[in-house]
This record gives sequence, C-alpha cells and structure tokens, in this order.
Amino acid sequence: MRLPLSDRLQPLNEQQLIKAAANGDKDARDWLIERYEPTVQRFTRHMMGNHQDAHDVAQDTMIKALKNLHRYDDRWRFSTWLISIARNTCIDEFRRRKRRSYEEPPDVIDPGPSPLELAAQQRRAVRLQRALATIPPLYRDVLVLYHFEHLKYQEIADLLEIPIGTVMNRIFRARRKLRAAYEKLNDADNEENNNPS
Repeated sequence: MRLPLSDRLQPLNEQQLIKAAANGDKDARDWLIERYEPTVQRFTRHMMGNHQDAHDVAQDTMIKALKNLHRYDDRWRFSTWLISIARNTCIDEFRRRKRRSYEEPPDVIDPGPSPLELAAQQRRAVRLQRALATIPPLYRDVLVLYHFEHLKYQEIADLLEIPIGTVMNRIFRARRKLRAAYEKLNDADNEENNNPS
C-alpha cells in the first residue's frame, strides 16, 4: 500500500519540494498542485468572474508555473510568484475575450443560513462580482490581491512593479469605484424588483 502524498513528502520543506519539482520529481509536482491550485482557483475566480473561464485560466497558470519552475527566485514567496503568473494569464485571457460578457453567477456555498438568507447572500455575491467586473482591471487586480488573496501592500507593489504609494492609491480608488458600481447595480436591481413587467 502506497503512503499518501503528504506523508511521503513530509520531511522536505517547501523550498526543497519546489527544487525537487523543478528537477522533475512527480510527487513534488503533485504536491505543488495540491497545495497551490486552490489559491490560484480563488484568485482567477475573482478576476474572471466566470467559473469556467477561471478554471481554464487556473489550469493554464499551473501548467505555466510547472514549466517555468527553474525561473522561480526563492527570495520571493512562491505564492506571490504563482499569483503573478495567474494575473498575467488573466490579462491575456481578457485581451482574447475583450468583447465577450459573462453572466454566470459565482458559486456561493454556506450550509448555515436559511434559504432566504442564502438567496440574499447569493444576490449580494453576484452583485459584488458583477460590480467587480465593471471596474478597470488596473483597479480590480489590486482589490483582488489585497482583499481576496490577503497580500500586503509591499507584496502587491513587488508583484505589479509599482511604488507602494501607488498601490495604496489604487486600492483607495478601487474601493470607491467598486462601491459606486455596487450601489448602481443595487439600485437598478431594486428598481427592477419594484417595477416588474
């Protein structure tokens, strides 16, 4: 009987596993995918606003990362390097599909609330995702990196290769743009509900 992957690789630290994966070790590569694919999936879901596109971009990201492990600089966090690949892959996808719009709501799963509360949460989540999709990618990516990926200002500055002050300014402006877009969608939805055809 073969031991689970985490037990087989336990004595190695993350940097050793990354080096082993770069040298073609299948178990180490599997560990990297298992460890980091959820992070990439979460980031791409917020950036793409569409489950299927997010899944495709996440897979492309992991393939690119595995092919380019030899380029990883261990002075940086691996997750930051991986998110930068995901971000660039999202940008490439936006360029390819510039004129296409997405209406598929994100999956919202929370077993605790009542069906009415769950429906209200889902409406807010869909509205937030729609609002996020309306703001320019310049602002969307800093919001996703800061609020959803929990990167620090300096990590975002390093990732985007911009000064930390610019990061702070973009986050401030992005929040205002997101709030305005959310309120506009909320008002439109409320008006539609109050005036059914």
